[in-house]
Amino acid sequence: MGVGISVKTTSSKRRPSNVPKTLSVIPLPHCPTAPSLSNHAYICLPFLSKLRISSCSLLFQYISLKHLRDRALRRTEEMAKEMQKTSMFIERNPGDYENGDICKNLDDDGRPKRTGTWVTASAHIITAVIGSGVLSLAWAIAQLGWVVGPAVLMAFSFITYFTSTLLADCYRAPDPVHGKRNYTYMDVVRAYLGGRKVQLCGLAQYANLVGVTVGYTITASISMVAVKRSNCFHKHGHHVKCQTSNNPFMVIFACIQIVLSQIPNFHNLSWLSILAAIMSFAYSSIGLGLSIAKVAGGEPVRTTLTGVTVGVDVSGSEKIWRTFQAIGDIAFAYAYSTVLVEIQDTIKSSPPENKSMKRATTLGVSTTTLFYVLCGLVGYAAFGNDAPGNFLTGFGFYEPFWLIDFANICIAIHLIGAYQVFAQPLFGFVEGWCARQWPDSKFITREHAVDIPCYGVYYLNFFRLVWRTSYVVVTAVVAMIFPFFNDFLGLIGAGSFWPLTVYFPIEMHIAQTNLPKYSFRWTWLKILSWACLIVSLIAAAGSVQGLIQSLKTYKPFQTQE
Repeated sequence: MGVGISVKTTSSKRRPSNVPKTLSVIPLPHCPTAPSLSNHAYICLPFLSKLRISSCSLLFQYISLKHLRDRALRRTEEMAKEMQKTSMFIERNPGDYENGDICKNLDDDGRPKRTGTWVTASAHIITAVIGSGVLSLAWAIAQLGWVVGPAVLMAFSFITYFTSTLLADCYRAPDPVHGKRNYTYMDVVRAYLGGRKVQLCGLAQYANLVGVTVGYTITASISMVAVKRSNCFHKHGHHVKCQTSNNPFMVIFACIQIVLSQIPNFHNLSWLSILAAIMSFAYSSIGLGLSIAKVAGGEPVRTTLTGVTVGVDVSGSEKIWRTFQAIGDIAFAYAYSTVLVEIQDTIKSSPPENKSMKRATTLGVSTTTLFYVLCGLVGYAAFGNDAPGNFLTGFGFYEPFWLIDFANICIAIHLIGAYQVFAQPLFGFVEGWCARQWPDSKFITREHAVDIPCYGVYYLNFFRLVWRTSYVVVTAVVAMIFPFFNDFLGLIGAGSFWPLTVYFPIEMHIAQTNLPKYSFRWTWLKILSWACLIVSLIAAAGSVQGLIQSLKTYKPFQTQE
């Protein structure tokens, strides 16, 4: 469908015979991806830039059209700058749009064209899912035993995969292929469910993101400390305590994050996620290899079908609480729904985003499950019921010390990338909200072009610099004050796992497909949702018990041993 500009000409005496009274045949080819410049028409800038009018009698009209073209170009520059306000947009030089390529550089929603693929999405998923918690799965299996442990691993693998595919179909609404895009999890819930559920979703999602970033600060510092302690043990012997404070390493981690947090948006994180995914494979493989070597060494360990034994390893109450914690740890180890929609928003539209995301989910979850099963089961076989919480940082192994050091360095690098994967959606949410609240604030909206050697032009936003730096500093300080924050993280995870990973995807799928109430599919989806709610409550109880124990020995700015 074309769009024309209607221009009245001069009288017929002064008008060339080949020019009509009303110049309504200047067709502007409809450009579905062009920005809307008014309430009445879409202007495709490449056409206007080539517009020529030869008749002198139409000079005034030509000047008007040229003015319109200039206004359109200025508006495009303003839009390009506005797109840089929120971290979920691709940063581009506004001048790029003057070359007449706006149609091919924008997606169907008027935003810069997405270039992500199922490969980059898989890297984001693996980075988000395979945390250093993979190395604590041996402890979780030790609490559950050979029967329940693997069963729980496989069950939550399936649940996460299934609900993630449901959520992938909700990225566009109402149609999963041709519907309107939703850029965040809250947008998806607003499109399908609306009401108070949108606020509940935002509370669960962003509380979880904050908790994860604080937890990663703690965990990364533990891995850095483990490198120093490993060298100390190698030099002075295993009987030496080699105590080292985590706080200096939290400061180092925070300094790195301050720099990386200036990456404008999720779209620019692909390289970091790929690097982090490689690191996760590296340290998981090292942990697996060391466990296999320990099993092959023939050292006797005690394993059972039901895990740690009451009266031998733990008391009856400890067995219950540890079982709750282990189930919760495994359930949360798979959860990445907090960032799934944001990851999907980086994928290009051909092939359809939901198909690419499902393919990425299949690869990400299957890869994660493989490593979880191998590391969990082989780790339990290597250490038995005495499996440490983390057999790399907890020194289940001491030698070869250089390999242990390398594995812990890989953990730290992976967590550097994972921090950004979870922080960027939060950055984008806050920056987008502030831009809407104070659109005329130059501090919030203005971009300053800075030419960086070996990089090119970087668009610096002072609000982004101050806000993101402040956030990283606050998370580091919280990690120092509350060294047992991982217990808080478990509680936050318990509160967010059920709504974000299970409840909302299922409810939105029911709304999208108009499932009849009490039909077979509707019934078993509801049963699945209620079962996962029970798991969340159980895990929350275990986390609360852990918090109570940690508070008994709480000392500010002290690292939990």
